[in-house]
Amino acid sequence: MRLSEYFLSTLKEIPKDADTVSHQLMIRAGMIRKLASGIYEFLPFGLRALRKVENIIRDEMDKAGGQELYLPALLPKDLWDKSGRWALYGPELMRVKDRNGREFCLGPTHEEIITDLVKREIRSYRDLPKLLYQFQVKFRDEIRPRFGVMRAREFLMKDAYSFDVSQESAEETYRKVFDCYNRIFKRCGLRFRAVEADTGAIGGSFSHEFMVVADTGEEGIITCGCGYAANVEKAELGRESSEKKAPGQEKPLEEVETPGMKTVSEVGKFLGEPENKFIKSLVYGYGKGELIVVLVRGDYEVNEAKLRKYLGVNEVFLADEKRIEKLTGAPTGFAGPVGIKNADILADYSVEGIVNGISGANKKDYHVRNINIGRDYKAKAVLDLRKPVEGDICVKCAKKLAFSRGIEVGHTFKLGTKYSEALQADFLDRQGDKKPFVMGCYGIGVSRIVAAAIEQGSDEKGIIWPMSIAPFQVTVVPLKYDEPGIKKVSEEIYNDLLKSGYDVIIDDRDERPGVKFNDADLTGIPVRITVGDRSLKEKKVELTLRKGLKTEKVPVDEALSAVKSIIEKQI
Repeated sequence: MRLSEYFLSTLKEIPKDADTVSHQLMIRAGMIRKLASGIYEFLPFGLRALRKVENIIRDEMDKAGGQELYLPALLPKDLWDKSGRWALYGPELMRVKDRNGREFCLGPTHEEIITDLVKREIRSYRDLPKLLYQFQVKFRDEIRPRFGVMRAREFLMKDAYSFDVSQESAEETYRKVFDCYNRIFKRCGLRFRAVEADTGAIGGSFSHEFMVVADTGEEGIITCGCGYAANVEKAELGRESSEKKAPGQEKPLEEVETPGMKTVSEVGKFLGEPENKFIKSLVYGYGKGELIVVLVRGDYEVNEAKLRKYLGVNEVFLADEKRIEKLTGAPTGFAGPVGIKNADILADYSVEGIVNGISGANKKDYHVRNINIGRDYKAKAVLDLRKPVEGDICVKCAKKLAFSRGIEVGHTFKLGTKYSEALQADFLDRQGDKKPFVMGCYGIGVSRIVAAAIEQGSDEKGIIWPMSIAPFQVTVVPLKYDEPGIKKVSEEIYNDLLKSGYDVIIDDRDERPGVKFNDADLTGIPVRITVGDRSLKEKKVELTLRKGLKTEKVPVDEALSAVKSIIEKQI
């Protein structure tokens, strides 16, 4: 490919609305352009990286026994009604109607569709197991699209679905795909780790996220030396060690006036009490208008993923001021567990250890001291409902947990029979009895991998691609292309690389050397061969590695073998 003919336009300035490194560099390097909020066009340079990732995934999925198919993006409502997700999925589901008023959605995921297909095609246990996958554009109406292609409303994804005869067989398939994913991300040149995760809107009994480790990641990860790893939504936390209550230690309730003070911080300063002495009382709505009061220690935050899982719902939300006042008798900021009558109370483990705690008095401008669980209020359940914080210990080995950040690029789910039962997708077992398919679901964000690789590999000059997914492996940069000697050597090296099967581009533009070098660094092509007067006088060219920008001179007739050695080491 010749850069003078290539559809590539680089930018010097950082786009104002680009909020992450990958977003900025993908636009500046001419990979993507924004069409609308959360919707991007992939230009040739960006599409080459996308296809490299796609080919690695396809190769490994085929080796794992996967079979590729292609499913529609426009999905009928009736199948989503059968699974119950048409109502549960929420506003992220893009819903449309055809000219006859029939309702459809633009698929965010394809569990219902693949289950219905397999239901119609597979009848016997003899045809199982099956692992089917596709590459498909997905649609999710994000409330705040951000981070470029990492949280977009339209994105490219590889999703796979497995169908087995039993839980044991499904476990084997899950492990096979899990191992396959590890190989995929290694081949993509990423530093990553698999962590336990919440199943979210997909559902199922268990799942793992594959997280690219990056300081700019939007998700928190907790890890332990014993091998335990989870995202912050899934992270299990044990019971707090409760204070031992000596006889007579519990004090009588005491109402305290706290005019205009709603937050734990404000009331704590006023009363001279630490935040861990407080019981934060949060009113949540869910389901068909039900309310639940969730208690957590004053210095902790509620983990809504754990709350959703306990309640068995897809969505929970903080109640509005009107509903809070109707339930508690007080405006937001003054709620407490004492005297709550028309809603259940759930308490986090951390609340058990609070002796003579402080919370809202369910009365405007008042709080209550000396609240104790069991005596002053009863909880329907006491369980793990909070987010982890620095200093927490591992539930597996009691060692201190480590915190880091990551970008989710893959997710594997053990679905069980959630969808096959809902859609009555059965097969006949050895005895001739009907049994529901035991399923698994496995997703990889193809466009996310490209962005995550840039977040993990970049510097102040631009992108640093892993060799395996770089749009081009080599760029040949003649400093003065119109000079016969430079042009001849540059073309010979370029053609030798092409004939050897390497992805190479030649910068044959009539531009200054500085412009060419800046574009080469910005676009991040792993190997640069510079052809100039000075080096040619020694019958050599300059070979520069983008990572670290290390340069060495090599003889012209050894340029091909030098590039071959570099690429073989990095792929």
